Amino acid sequence: MPSFFAPTRRFSLASPLLLLGLFTINLIPTADAQIGVCYGMMGNNLPPANEVIDLYKANNIKRMRLYDPNQAALNALRNSGIELILGVPNSDLQSLATNSDNARQWVQRNVLNFWPSVKIKYIAVGNEVSPVGGSSWLGQYVLPATQNIYQAIRAKNLHDQILVSTAIDMTLIGNSFPPSKGSFRNDVRAYLDPFIGYLVYAGAPLLVNVYPYFSHVGNPRDISLPYALFTSPGVMVQDGPNGYQNLFDAMLDSVHAALDNTGIGWVNVVVSESGWPSDGGATSYDNARIYLDNLIRYEGKGTPRRPWATETYIFAMFDENQKSPELEKHFGVFYPNKQKKYPFGFGGERMGIVNGDFNATISLKSDM
Repeated sequence: MPSFFAPTRRFSLASPLLLLGLFTINLIPTADAQIGVCYGMMGNNLPPANEVIDLYKANNIKRMRLYDPNQAALNALRNSGIELILGVPNSDLQSLATNSDNARQWVQRNVLNFWPSVKIKYIAVGNEVSPVGGSSWLGQYVLPATQNIYQAIRAKNLHDQILVSTAIDMTLIGNSFPPSKGSFRNDVRAYLDPFIGYLVYAGAPLLVNVYPYFSHVGNPRDISLPYALFTSPGVMVQDGPNGYQNLFDAMLDSVHAALDNTGIGWVNVVVSESGWPSDGGATSYDNARIYLDNLIRYEGKGTPRRPWATETYIFAMFDENQKSPELEKHFGVFYPNKQKKYPFGFGGERMGIVNGDFNATISLKSDM
């Protein structure tokens, strides 16, 4: 595992608990609550990148997640003012992890050649890699690839402006109920703990993809539709002093608690994906409209555990017809012809929660 620390602050990521006591001041994020939208490109009918960036600007979308360093998109982003999560594809992880020169070249080609005219805020090194399951062989490369990218950024003294992390999904959470008892699965701790140690050192957030939709459809008996859609009439889960009226907050706070409960150090969380499909499977256009509208309105409020705005990115900009299964084709907030799928906007309005007509029975149980 390559070392990336300055000599005066060297310690082993194999022993992340050594980080305790190195940091005595935790800064509360103060970034504004403007929501972002993920720009996926798995469609053969999508508009060209320059038109997509114009669409972001026309709709007051000031943050973007890009899953790979698409050169046309990066060029179109120049001087747009749009803040960017720039992705390192999973297919690049092994190359970047095993050769620091490859990482330096990647940073030169995809970051330095565009900075500062492209406002790269985060680099997401890999997406939803798990040390167990189908992508397990990639797990060994995530931290060293991140270290090498970080080192290349740090060499240009940009490490406080461009933060390097990875994006995980909720399958790495072992216990999520109640939220305060959130913990990572035992079989992923050896993978995650060193990475959390790196995040504490680098002052970078953990990027997390949070989908109440999948929790609801996976357990509709115990997770009611109003709870998932932000439309519950009152607190659904009381967890000590914290009351939860929506599943998004409960899921997010289970991640906060899982991080805190490692004892490694304080780490901020950015919601790097959240969405609701409009078709395919057990879903509907109206549910997607209600969830996304309420997420945009609610996003600046913070959670009971961390009551400040959480930076959040909607998945996705467009329906993508080359994804599978069918459900995955319908997460867009725009159609490929650039027409809005939903009537709401992205200006960060905070006008209360939009309600729908539901017949679902509200359950007080909230297994996530």
